[in-house]
Amino acid sequence: MILDRINEPNDIKKIKEKELVPLASEIREFIIESVSKTGGHLASNLGTVELTMALHRCMNFPNDKLIFDVGHQCYTHKILTGRKEGFENLRMLGGMSGFPKREESECDTFDTGHSSTSISAAMGLMKARELRGSHERIAAVIGDGSMTGGMFYEAINQIGQMKGSVVIIMNDNEMSISKNVGSMAKALTRLRVGEGYNDLKKGVERKLLNIPDIGETVARKIKRQKDNLKNFLVPGHFVEELGITYLGPVDGHNIREMEDIFERAFRLQRPILVHVKTKKGKGYAPAEKYPTHFHGVGPFDIKTGKEKCAKKTETYTDSFSKALLKVGSENEKIVAITAAMSRGTGVHEFKKRYPDRSVDVGIAEEHAVTFAAGLAASGYIPVVAIYSSFLQRAYDQILHDVCLQNLHVIFAIDRSGIVPGDGSTHQGIYDTAYLSDMPNLTIIAPASGKELAEALEFAVKCDGPVAIKYAKGTAYSMEDGNKAPFEMGLAERVFEAGKTDSVSGETGEAGIESQNVSSVKVDILAVGNMFEQAVLLREKLMKEKGISAGLVNVRFIKPLDLNMVREAALASDYLICMEEAVKSGSVGDAISSYLYEEGIDVKLIHFYVNKDIVQHGTVAELRADMGISVDAMYETVVSKITNS
Repeated sequence: MILDRINEPNDIKKIKEKELVPLASEIREFIIESVSKTGGHLASNLGTVELTMALHRCMNFPNDKLIFDVGHQCYTHKILTGRKEGFENLRMLGGMSGFPKREESECDTFDTGHSSTSISAAMGLMKARELRGSHERIAAVIGDGSMTGGMFYEAINQIGQMKGSVVIIMNDNEMSISKNVGSMAKALTRLRVGEGYNDLKKGVERKLLNIPDIGETVARKIKRQKDNLKNFLVPGHFVEELGITYLGPVDGHNIREMEDIFERAFRLQRPILVHVKTKKGKGYAPAEKYPTHFHGVGPFDIKTGKEKCAKKTETYTDSFSKALLKVGSENEKIVAITAAMSRGTGVHEFKKRYPDRSVDVGIAEEHAVTFAAGLAASGYIPVVAIYSSFLQRAYDQILHDVCLQNLHVIFAIDRSGIVPGDGSTHQGIYDTAYLSDMPNLTIIAPASGKELAEALEFAVKCDGPVAIKYAKGTAYSMEDGNKAPFEMGLAERVFEAGKTDSVSGETGEAGIESQNVSSVKVDILAVGNMFEQAVLLREKLMKEKGISAGLVNVRFIKPLDLNMVREAALASDYLICMEEAVKSGSVGDAISSYLYEEGIDVKLIHFYVNKDIVQHGTVAELRADMGISVDAMYETVVSKITNS
């Protein structure tokens, strides 16, 4: 296999030109085979094989700098920089990331996981190159979807003013930004990156400007006529007005054509945008037919394209989707808003039924929130459905445009808590911290799919802003609990400490005698998706050690039910708070501060995300690694009780 000869960075330059097309096929087969076992981002990577190969033929790694916007299309880059073996453990705990990681390889220039950041980062690299007087090549690959993000426009507004070469590759794999006018456009593209043309252009301009009286006028008229012709023949006039030379469209699966254009573009000492047309999912029929489904996929059968997963269970996203349809049918003021994640957030079914009341703003979270604020100020009830890790991009808009005005905007925060597979850039562990100090904002963490539906119904009836945060994955079906109706700021007492119940069915007397902890009482305060873990921990403590354990469903992170906290603390020896959130700004932190201020003497055991950066792995693996799995929490609780 040709791929066997790719073991180090820049090995692709040793491959003969006639072998490049077969190599592209081998890379696709390798990616399909690997992702079918581990899961990952498939369609986007299959579409950028030739594009990445062409860039690697023009660049020298790790000296040259390549940034992938979002970063989920970097698999070919990793293969070409000698990381084939890492695909055996792709996205697994301790294994290779599915995104660029500087700590993983010198060839990964910049960690990316969110969209629209690449050009800003490339500009920073350009400035650094200028300051130190070096000559490395810099390129950024950005998708057409990422160009809806505000940072893209902020960056290109400035980049035309900067000196030096940078090549921006716009990977157009879905939205046709402009029409390809055929051979004339291709010929003009080749002409505009040619050294002869650019030298002639500069020479003619200099000579005209030296002619007394009429030179400047003639030069200006010629330029105006040239621009009129260019506007007719050349797409991308918008970026041209900002001082960026536009080239393309170019066939994104023609390595030779791209290599030629990229090589010429790198030689020009100015910003160049190359418009490359690719097909998402190319080379694998199911991914070509269903690119959205194969954007991010679990392990699957290559022949059928079907995922190898257990029987379908209802997820929290499914629960939200059904609840949104219900409240939408009951209230015509509800408008659903999402940021290029209609299917991922569960808004797509609402969009089908109520297209006039559903808005996808593209990858523009900041705009989504302020757009929602405008709707709310006009008497509507917007439901903004965005992943936790992406909503943090709109921090200022949540505070300034929604909360300070006390507007009735509902934030449906999907993927809150630990998120498997995608790693540090996609973890939803910061939302409690960045939302808890927002004025006027109510924050709800439902413990089950049913409670999520109840939370949305409650939020619709509120007056001010409400955030509902819930996890990725199967929704917990709570047999117990959900008995108390939703009331503002009230937690739910599910089990009293020490009582026999349907969870354990035992009192665990043998355990009491063996551990001498019969008089110990604990109360577990569970936040959101940790409720299921709390039920299992309580059962284990009672069954195996006979520890008298109560259970509270916190429900409201803000306002926190301090009366319930007080009652639990005064009746217990230990309070156990568990949540999938960072410590600072967490519920456990709020409880600790309250107990201190009130002078309540009770021992608090706080389980939280105890790592500054959470990498990729399954939820079970990551919980175990951080000591917040049921078994790990059980060992911690028993140890603290027996050693106190």
